[in-house]
Amino acid sequence: MSVLRSRRWGDLSGPALTEALTSSSILVLPVGAIEHHGGHLPLSTDLVMAEEIAARIVDAATQAGHDAWLLPALGVTKSDEHAWAPGTLWLSGETFARVLVDLGRSIAATPARTVLFYNGHGGNIAPLNVALRELRRQFGLNTFLDGVRVPAGPDERGFGIHGGHGETSLLMHLRPDLVDTTAATRAVPDALAGFERIGFAASPVQFGWCSDDFASGGVIGDPTTATAAEGAALAARLVEDGVATIDEISRWPIGPRAV
Repeated sequence: MSVLRSRRWGDLSGPALTEALTSSSILVLPVGAIEHHGGHLPLSTDLVMAEEIAARIVDAATQAGHDAWLLPALGVTKSDEHAWAPGTLWLSGETFARVLVDLGRSIAATPARTVLFYNGHGGNIAPLNVALRELRRQFGLNTFLDGVRVPAGPDERGFGIHGGHGETSLLMHLRPDLVDTTAATRAVPDALAGFERIGFAASPVQFGWCSDDFASGGVIGDPTTATAAEGAALAARLVEDGVATIDEISRWPIGPRAV
């Protein structure tokens, strides 16, 4: 692919990018994390998922006729639930919020008026939702949030949220060279299964937690059942869903705000 035909933001020169972007361009910004994922997955797990899937979405959306662009990924984000683990790099919520606003200011200086954050880390969801409104209010941008969603594994009791079956399967497909299946161990918080209201993000009542509250290894799930084939199928679904998101964004009836 020649540089001028690339859909990767950083590949183009400033003048070439400014000429290529329009008010209809959709900018996809992968948001990952660098944090502990047990002994079997790399620290970059969430970044790999967000960046690799977002890149495939942009390619597929472009082939479908959309004016989609891939921005450089954010790797170090809000990962304080894993602050106890060596190797985790994290920003405070306040710092992360400022980074997102500064990026919005930079995007607003281009002809593009739409940004889709593609997130790979659950701890980023709350600050990203706040940023959607901040970037809308301060810079008039159309802002959206989508991301990697992994299903629970066969023996995770709905708790495969970190380093478990889904994430491990996806990494076995995307970057098998970074996965050590011999170090995978089951770490499902069975003690939480009897609670109907209190739980993780899908539950009606949330609670504060750090990833080592449940097991000393910081994994929440069962990576021992993961397979590369399931990861490939999951990746295909995520790309299909992401293209559908971009299709709806392209038809969104509410335009940019005047600021």
